[in-house]
Amino acid sequence: MPGCYSHLSFQHSFKIKEMTMMCLRLTNPHFNLTSSFSLFKSNKPSLLKPKPNKQLSFSTKTYSSSTVKMSQTIEHIVLFKVKENTDSSKINTMVNGLNGLSSLDQVLHLSAGPIYRNRSSSFNFTHMLHSRYKSKEDLGNYSAHQSHLSVVRESVLPICDDLMAVDWVADLDELAVVPKSGSVMRVSFLKLKEGLGENEKGNVLKVIGGIKEHFGSIEQLSFGENFSPARAKGFSIASLAVLPGLNELEALDSNEKVVKEQKEKVKELLDSVIVVDYVIQSPQSASL
Repeated sequence: MPGCYSHLSFQHSFKIKEMTMMCLRLTNPHFNLTSSFSLFKSNKPSLLKPKPNKQLSFSTKTYSSSTVKMSQTIEHIVLFKVKENTDSSKINTMVNGLNGLSSLDQVLHLSAGPIYRNRSSSFNFTHMLHSRYKSKEDLGNYSAHQSHLSVVRESVLPICDDLMAVDWVADLDELAVVPKSGSVMRVSFLKLKEGLGENEKGNVLKVIGGIKEHFGSIEQLSFGENFSPARAKGFSIASLAVLPGLNELEALDSNEKVVKEQKEKVKELLDSVIVVDYVIQSPQSASL
């Protein structure tokens, strides 16, 4: 720990170390202590070793076939809950530090900032990080990079009450890996009911994959099975939809009939849903 924290009590120091280990597990698929699109709103009020079993991932985007070159991309999303009454300067330091990690060689895209709207009040997350990588190995190397570890220890853990992360594999157009500033993401994490098999999971993924047919404003849809379960709080499916802006997001939500129809198809298979909306900001405006 940095020298400025030397006055902390033994118990508090132990907690910081424990949270550091948690964050390493959360972001690094290979860490070992011994050596988001969905339209489904929650019914509740308002950084790992890959799993050996088969995982499904999908992505859809409309282009002419002559211009599309698809490539495997690793999606990585972290949700943060900043402690209440945290000084805004410390929040800015955290957000700026996270966005600074976009310069690391392993990173294809990285954006961090405040959540625009949290639709799941039982999980009071305040900030989000979304990043993309060419491979799970690149994600692991990013997680273990000293710059990343420094930001986590010095700026994230001291001011956050809760963290969760989900990672999945998607096939994305290489020209669309970096979303435009001002675009809006709707991120969803789905927790299936206990005892469901691969057929039910496949049905949920199929329904999510068909959503873009009903909403033409969605520019990019990426979804798949989480391969980093240790800090995903039991949520096994993630999805992410990119829309041009807030107007399109509001228009999507206003189509209540279609939203309800899609939700009805899978609601009996779901135990819980987390849905957050996030605006991709320019680095200069990503604070707070």
